Amino acid sequence: MFIEIKKLLTDAELAHLTALSQSMAFEDGRTTNTGFDQKQNLQVDPADRAFAESAAVVTNALARSRQFQDFAFPRRLAPPRMARYEAGMKYGAHADAAYMAVPGGALRSDVSCTIFLSDPRTYDGGELVLHLGVRALPLKAEAGSAILYPSTTLHEVAPVRAGVRLVSLTFIESVIPDEQERAMLFELGEVSALEGASMSELGRMRLEVVRQNLMRKWSR
Repeated sequence: MFIEIKKLLTDAELAHLTALSQSMAFEDGRTTNTGFDQKQNLQVDPADRAFAESAAVVTNALARSRQFQDFAFPRRLAPPRMARYEAGMKYGAHADAAYMAVPGGALRSDVSCTIFLSDPRTYDGGELVLHLGVRALPLKAEAGSAILYPSTTLHEVAPVRAGVRLVSLTFIESVIPDEQERAMLFELGEVSALEGASMSELGRMRLEVVRQNLMRKWSR
């Protein structure tokens, strides 16, 4: 299961991140995936003084998003890092590493998150492609929106044919490690939100008791 969170970032946050990207130092993306020649992109150097500022903007936006909280059940997330794809760049099919080296110790990647910073009309290609069974699903969100999907998903970034694709990426360690259990809890929450007004108070409460008890049972 994957979701799109529309307008995760405000216009002011999006403009701020775009401005920061103009002066930040980018390095070869293969520094975090050595030996994989299908990774052809640039990513912000974490030693850049503005890196922490840019990461905080995205982290704060995720923290206030109820949809993010209800889908990812986050315990920790990696500092969001901007990546840039220029014409000819791509990221071949891969699944994200199970563990990420982050401040505070290794983080298990349960959910991956791409936040789109470029207007999709300003670049050709560069779709985020999720491989779901035998079907490849290309996705290209509006600037300021995010797509979240299980980190076990085979995915890629299609070659950019023209323009520049700017995104911010992060990985989430969830309190619910199992993606099927996480998806069921999300669906129960969605049913409660969509049908709650038409349910009896007792019915709605019993549904919430089941949801909370499953969270207790499945959380790690």
